[in-house]
Amino acid sequence: MVKLHSQRGATLLEALVTLVIIAFGLLGLVGLQSRLQVSEMEAYQRSQALILLNDMANRIAINRRAAGSYVTATPVGTGNCPAATGSRQQVDAAEWCNALQGAAETSGTSKLGTVIGGRGCVEDLGNNEYLITVAWQGLVPISAPSEGVACGKDLYNGDAASRCQNDLCRRTVTTLVRIGSLT
Repeated sequence: MVKLHSQRGATLLEALVTLVIIAFGLLGLVGLQSRLQVSEMEAYQRSQALILLNDMANRIAINRRAAGSYVTATPVGTGNCPAATGSRQQVDAAEWCNALQGAAETSGTSKLGTVIGGRGCVEDLGNNEYLITVAWQGLVPISAPSEGVACGKDLYNGDAASRCQNDLCRRTVTTLVRIGSLT
């Protein structure tokens, strides 16, 4: 039989250990929740980029006879967008630029409806093949896109103290559009 006076405080100690275990578990849940929010935002941005990518691919496919005029010398989506007047290609370029800047959804004067820092590029690969790329700013650094993807290269690096160096925060999606010869 255990003496009663040697058991004093044991219940309090057990309660304290339980509280410490619960606190660590809750801290783990908070950390997991914050990582899930970042992952959800990255996935949302990727889906938006794919929508923008497919939009331009469809525009080129529809206007296949003038596909070469969709080629961009510099990334689209920064600065002022061109006016949506003139040829079908000019209207498409202006609408794509506005979409890359998020003009579809605004709050006050801020454009919110797109990826962060979205840029779009259309490259002529020859033989009626066009590489369409959408680049954007990711939230956390991961591996850089392949060297063959030039759109937005070195445009998403932060300052010297930033974790986003060497294109580690640049995200890209690409697609290839082939225009067949219809004779």
